[in-house]
Amino acid sequence: MYYISVIYVYTPTHNWNGTVIKDKTQATWTFLTNHSHVLFAISKYPDIRVREIAVLVGITERAVIRIIHELAESKFIVIQKVGRKNRYLVTSESPLRHPLEKHRNVSDLLGMLTEIQADQFLD
Repeated sequence: MYYISVIYVYTPTHNWNGTVIKDKTQATWTFLTNHSHVLFAISKYPDIRVREIAVLVGITERAVIRIIHELAESKFIVIQKVGRKNRYLVTSESPLRHPLEKHRNVSDLLGMLTEIQADQFLD
């Protein structure tokens, strides 16, 4: 008996900011990580849902959940239960982790990113 396995590779059709990817080389890498994208989304919308973060960042819901837990374990965010929903609080004075960046904190990173208006990408 022969089995054929199919592997589905997720290829995003839109960037995190909603622009359509026309060239596949555009989607191969970015300067900021998914962790920073999730952190930015949480900082802008503390009551945002995992599904909305996944669409905004262009990753799966499971990846978003993993990133949120990693950010919480590293004390970059605090997760508060509000009824059946979560509210996220960013601890903005936490220093960044990499040796080249640890002289900066989360608020410095978010300050740079808030110049981008992400409001237009969530309906």
